[in-house]
Amino acid sequence: MAGKLYLCATPIGNLEDITLRVLRTLREVDLIAAEDTRNSIKLLNHFEIKTPMTSYHEFNKVEKARYLVEKMLTEGIQLALITDAGTPAISDPGEELVRQCYEAGVEVTSLPGPAACVTALTLSGLPTRRFCFEAFLPADKKERQEILQELVGETRTILLYEAPHRLLRTLEELYETLGNRRMTLCRELTKHYETAFLTTLEEAIEHFQTVEPKGECVLVLEGKSREELRKEKAKQWESMSLLEHMELYEAQGMEHKAAMKAVAKDRNISKREVYQALLLQQEKN
Repeated sequence: MAGKLYLCATPIGNLEDITLRVLRTLREVDLIAAEDTRNSIKLLNHFEIKTPMTSYHEFNKVEKARYLVEKMLTEGIQLALITDAGTPAISDPGEELVRQCYEAGVEVTSLPGPAACVTALTLSGLPTRRFCFEAFLPADKKERQEILQELVGETRTILLYEAPHRLLRTLEELYETLGNRRMTLCRELTKHYETAFLTTLEEAIEHFQTVEPKGECVLVLEGKSREELRKEKAKQWESMSLLEHMELYEAQGMEHKAAMKAVAKDRNISKREVYQALLLQQEKN
């Protein structure tokens, strides 16, 4: 009988945040796969959990996942996956293990618990209904710039992780690309020195130019307002005549009536106004 994978969320700081269900599961499974066994042994010792551990991290995730999946398939082992802090598979190598489990037909379940991104979002004071999570920005410069450019028109609340030694650089890049935005900076979440303050990118840069950042950070940035997007689009059309605007859509294969409707929406005018303006323009030509 095939085994089962349990994704077990562990505290991001305060050990009291672990759930009773996770504690019971960690005691009952056959094996615990941990991102860093040296770190996780402290957690297990604190709760007097004696279950054997094996390492599963970014640098062995593909090959080790194959091994663990095979163990679950052939030996029926019950496996718990934990990360250094928070919920496995969120910005974490556990994503690969879950994928391989589904491909092999191994059952997977997730035991909910702490996640730094959700904790920061609820603490931020910014809109929570719609959000996007980018985790750590890529180290590669080209890919990093591509991601930043994609965020320029993002209307949802944006969440990013950052290490203290890279914080100022990242804030400066966000300011240069996105402009000044309201943001909440959260650090050391659930720990003794937890802080969360609502500020702006500009003010945060000024602050950390003189104050050394400490602790892992979650940046929560407001998305661009829809009104601001509409104004930007309106400016884009100002340099284009109505006829050129129509031709742009028709060149993309749009029918005449649909193009008129799209032009009217872009310019925030009625279809009748578009029709009359086009007639007038054609008469002049």
